[in-house]
Amino acid sequence: MNILIWHVHGSWLTSFVQGPHTYLVPVTPDRGPDGLGRARTWTWPQSVRERTPEELRDSDIDLVVLQRPHEIELAHAWTGRRPGQDLPAVYVEHNSPHESAVDTVHPLADRSDIPVVHVTHFNRLMWDNGRAPTDVIEHGIIDPGHLWTGTEPRAAVVVNEPLRRGRTTGTDLLPGFAAAAPLDVFGMGTRQLAARLGLPPELCRTAELPQNELHPAMAQRRVYLHPVRWTSLGLSLLEAMFLGMPVVALGTTEVREAVPPDAGTVSNRPEVLNEALRHFLADIGHARRAGERARAAARARYGVQRFLDDWERLMKEVTR
Repeated sequence: MNILIWHVHGSWLTSFVQGPHTYLVPVTPDRGPDGLGRARTWTWPQSVRERTPEELRDSDIDLVVLQRPHEIELAHAWTGRRPGQDLPAVYVEHNSPHESAVDTVHPLADRSDIPVVHVTHFNRLMWDNGRAPTDVIEHGIIDPGHLWTGTEPRAAVVVNEPLRRGRTTGTDLLPGFAAAAPLDVFGMGTRQLAARLGLPPELCRTAELPQNELHPAMAQRRVYLHPVRWTSLGLSLLEAMFLGMPVVALGTTEVREAVPPDAGTVSNRPEVLNEALRHFLADIGHARRAGERARAAARARYGVQRFLDDWERLMKEVTR
């Protein structure tokens, strides 16, 4: 099967392209948001092939996987075929509704020809999907291995653009957490974080690492902290669990579904989370045991083969 899909969410797409198909990824001369082409920071198989808009016009395409509303018109303009009508199509919704979960109508809510595939059950519940058919295919993670050592008594946080995203990612909560455990914050746009939050370097270090260095760096930290208020279920949280890290997280969105009680601490009470951070830093054996349970839970639910099998089922239904 030839699948047209844009390079939008690199971590998610890295798992998706492990399937048995050919993946046509648009590329433009500027490699802008609509034409990034093949990944440069993830390892993708040769079955992922770049196609210019001109090449897509004559390409055999069996399915288009949409991820942003404007891709519907973009696919029509570039291929000459209309998703959902001339081409089988599905729409992957990566995000929770940004505004009110009560009043936010999904962009495809008035269509019945393009199924909306949510990445969590929470997301499907919170969006007003209208008459669009819906499904849920939970994340699949390529196992990085049990890399956790916990040798550094610090908490790892992974978040991109924490200053711009602010309360969404719990950036305002970091000073309170830093009082319980020194933080190492990884992600793009983190360089000015400590200064903007008024935290000394020993309590808040930051690093923008390439993907192949991120997991080993995370695994050296004693515990993973997930301070996010309102996003979809973060892949970095699941990756931390695969690494064998114990988890301390806000109990928002899908987190309680993903993190079992014996794999860490999930709460919406900062004082409870702070006490958990202190306990993990003080007792490496406790951290190890919780991390092992986190890894077992993540492997059981979020393995990449289950993810690919779920997608195979759905794609057969859509294209038959």
